[in-house]
Amino acid sequence: MYNLLTMKFINRQTELQQLLRLSGAKSGGLAVVWGRRRVGKTRLLLEWSRRENGLYLVGDESAPSIQRKYMADRIADKFAGFNEVDYPDWHSLFARLAREAQQALWPGPIIIDELPYLAAAAPEIASVLQRWVDHEAKTAGLCVALAGSSQRMMHGIVLAPSAPLFGRAAVALRLKPIAAGYLPQVFGLKENHQAIMAHAVWGGMPRYWELAQPFGADLFAAVDALLLNPLGPLHNELDTLLLEEFPPAPALRSILDCIGAGAHRPSEMAGRLRRPVTSLSRPLSRLLDMGLIRREVPFGESEKSGKRALYKLEDPFVRSWFTLVASHRSSLAEATPKVRRHIWDRVCSGLFASTWEEMCRSAVPRLAAPAPDVAAPGPWLPASRYWRGNEPEWDVVSASLDGRTLLLGEVKWSERILTEPEVLALFSVMMEKPRPPISGPPQGRVLYAAFVPRHAKGISLPPDCCLVDADDVIEASAE
Repeated sequence: MYNLLTMKFINRQTELQQLLRLSGAKSGGLAVVWGRRRVGKTRLLLEWSRRENGLYLVGDESAPSIQRKYMADRIADKFAGFNEVDYPDWHSLFARLAREAQQALWPGPIIIDELPYLAAAAPEIASVLQRWVDHEAKTAGLCVALAGSSQRMMHGIVLAPSAPLFGRAAVALRLKPIAAGYLPQVFGLKENHQAIMAHAVWGGMPRYWELAQPFGADLFAAVDALLLNPLGPLHNELDTLLLEEFPPAPALRSILDCIGAGAHRPSEMAGRLRRPVTSLSRPLSRLLDMGLIRREVPFGESEKSGKRALYKLEDPFVRSWFTLVASHRSSLAEATPKVRRHIWDRVCSGLFASTWEEMCRSAVPRLAAPAPDVAAPGPWLPASRYWRGNEPEWDVVSASLDGRTLLLGEVKWSERILTEPEVLALFSVMMEKPRPPISGPPQGRVLYAAFVPRHAKGISLPPDCCLVDADDVIEASAE
């Protein structure tokens, strides 16, 4: 059931065009591609290779001599006889590859994926590649791409100022999750609020979209088969992700468990784990690098501020995994389909609500005019939450780029269409709340925003109020 045809290549057009421009240059050059697992690096590289008649090579955890044999076999598909020789080291293999390419007037691209695996088995490979890129590959006019999922190791090899290959990449691409605006076309969704719900489960990871695509708009059917069912391919996905990291990161699971269970401050995590707070700095930093968590500070505070900083699960899929699987593992082991449906019905609304709130904040800088009858004072700076002690909290706070207008917003999730009285009640509550004491013009204009997925049409809003719905957010996220 899960041997799927590859999902249609979507999005990534900007990244693909950069790679195509590089491979179209006569002088060749180096590209570096990295990003967390499941984000679609391999698919992008294979699409590029397919269009440009490239050569895709991938590292693994074998011994260097075995890896060279595997690579030689693959290279022989393009250059006959390449695997008839044993290569004693990496330099000899790459040097011959450059000679063969030059003689055949073939410019590449040569793509080496999962580079961190090669570097772990052969630490000298970074220096070998540096000399090869600077000399043989350059002489042959080759286009070369290096890729990997381990951000720390990619930095150590290519991106950090002290790295052997630093400064040599003509194209450096960090792939991020695909925006939710592409979900309707992938799953055939007719309403944009359905895209919010799908994003709450799968996030922007193409691999999860690919697995869920055959279920179409039936979100629960996909969740049940892929996540809730102990035999589903994603039931143990978080453990798999941590083991596939390089180096493997199963020790980070306990911190993710704490965050997933609601401990968002390092002091709370340390208390639950019975560890010193100072021992959490490095694992939290690695989880941030992996894109599994994010660090959140109230609007108006410096990113470096640590007083009120909270750590949250960043990836919607990881949140859904903790909500649906981790906290119900025992009951799911022998659960009937009816019990699995009960678990879903009990927690799904909370998943949708938290994802909707985050998507609303993310969309603020890209929102168009909030309503035909409101003069939009944007563009807006990135939005954040606001909280401090016993003061009223705000779901969305931003400021216009010129600093003259403050945006204050509240987010409400509902699958049904909110009526005009319900929407106006939201604005009434907002306008009675005290303005947060953040820096800025004390008499500056305040624009109030209510973020609701669906609402009745033709609502007459109070002055300086705007209404943002799922259509607005999905449109903004597709840009």
